[in-house]
Amino acid sequence: FLLTSALCHAEIQILDQVVAVVEDDVVLSSELRERLDSIKDSIQGRGLEQPPEDILIRETLDALILESIQLQLGKRAGVRISDAMLDSAMQRIAASNQLSLAEFRVAITEQGASYDVTRQQVLREMIIQRVQSGNVNRRIQITQQEITNFLDTDDGQRMIQPEYRIIQALLAISTEDSKAEKKKKQAYVNKLLNRISEGESFEDVVGGAVEYPFTGGDLGWRKLEDLPSIFVDLAPTLDPGETLKTTSPNGLHLVYMAESRGRKTIVDETKASHILIKISEIKTEKQAKRLLETIKSQAESGEEFSDLARQYSEDIGSASEGGSLGWIRSGQMVPEFENTMDSTRIGAISIPFKSQFGWHILKVDDRQEKDITDEMRRNKIAEFLHNRKYQEELDAWLQKIRDEAFVDIK
Repeated sequence: FLLTSALCHAEIQILDQVVAVVEDDVVLSSELRERLDSIKDSIQGRGLEQPPEDILIRETLDALILESIQLQLGKRAGVRISDAMLDSAMQRIAASNQLSLAEFRVAITEQGASYDVTRQQVLREMIIQRVQSGNVNRRIQITQQEITNFLDTDDGQRMIQPEYRIIQALLAISTEDSKAEKKKKQAYVNKLLNRISEGESFEDVVGGAVEYPFTGGDLGWRKLEDLPSIFVDLAPTLDPGETLKTTSPNGLHLVYMAESRGRKTIVDETKASHILIKISEIKTEKQAKRLLETIKSQAESGEEFSDLARQYSEDIGSASEGGSLGWIRSGQMVPEFENTMDSTRIGAISIPFKSQFGWHILKVDDRQEKDITDEMRRNKIAEFLHNRKYQEELDAWLQKIRDEAFVDIK
């Protein structure tokens, strides 16, 4: 017994130490060391001065404690990140480094790190991000009056100014060019412009221009006041995808409007109603379709579609409203619904069609074009104000959960 006991004790080794107890979890010295090494490598890689060791240790431990609290909150709230979502996140990280996922995995290994450990860290960050978002967003309320007040400021007005992304190609004309040479260059640019107007892409046409060298390129996103003066009057007149020719003291320009945002926005809307019949153990697809064909006949024979929707539709959200879905914009409905709606004339009832929700018929009540410019601008300001408040509220919430948590630093 004594020999066995001695052998057992001889095999016992202290592999790790607890540096902090955080609610129902612990922070281990190995976690602290790994995070410290990672932070030091990052600081060194950016050429920054290392802070004092005691400060670095304290701040790193505080960060690990706060992470532990949030992960435990996520666990209690039932936060789940699927493998598919985690895989997508890893692919986005790889793509941001101009690598495939396989190349990213090799790169991590070559740096002496573990892909599985990196994947687990990304999982932790995704859970924490979801916990933060769920708790902080509910603390932020942006009122319509706040939006209006900000719109009245200079910053607000600048924020809603339209922005343009112009790509330009310049064919220089010098004072030494003869009239014949200038005329030849004019004809050449006109020829390229005609090719673009006939459907060839701006990039292909300009990129393939070998007779004369072009300069220029993508100007990036710019507000009107930030554009070169020769484009200020042109930009508001160009629709995305449109190209025109202009001249300046420097030569001939082909000006291509790649994209624009913040300009007047008109959308198509359709006012529609529908009746949904769901598939179940007691109702087959064939029966659902046949029932809708009968309902359609009743409606076309004079019965009110709204009354039939209240009687038969299994869409809880719209049945009590007579099947009305209100005004619908492109992209708001599943493709099967939208395609059928777009091909149905005003006042007509569609044939039965299937979506992921079951079988439907729909009635198109009206169509309109709507100017949503002001709505889009107010949404942009609301998002800006929300983001501005988010960090402030996040800091306050993090301090609150840290103060309320049981933490015992060893």
